[in-house]
Amino acid sequence: MNVIVDTDVWSEGLRKRSGEPSPHALLLTELIRENRVQMLGCIRQEALQGCRDRAQFDRLRGALAAFPERSPAQAEYELAAEFFNLCRSHGVQGSRMDYLLCACSVAWGLPILTRDRDFTRYAAHLPVTLVQV
Repeated sequence: MNVIVDTDVWSEGLRKRSGEPSPHALLLTELIRENRVQMLGCIRQEALQGCRDRAQFDRLRGALAAFPERSPAQAEYELAAEFFNLCRSHGVQGSRMDYLLCACSVAWGLPILTRDRDFTRYAAHLPVTLVQV
């Protein structure tokens, strides 16, 4: 089964660091090796927006080019709006992109790999599945 990988995991997984990689970064490596990553254009954009210089941008763009993306349709955008309204009615705030990821996850039957704790709050009200690491 494919997995939607959130920007925060991409950022961590693609940065070169000393020390042991986190469980999220290790799982990302495994998902890439198994060709099980589901890319969305908004995640690609957000990852590229974090680049400090052109060389880094070009390297990251090249690395991410290996992952074809699946585009949300009208139904996913409408579901994202429903999710936003439902969560807001329970006092839970979130970004448009987060709710779009949740909608794609539910509509496509794919779990989300993220380090963002906001998704745990969304999952309390939405039928979204999060990868447990």
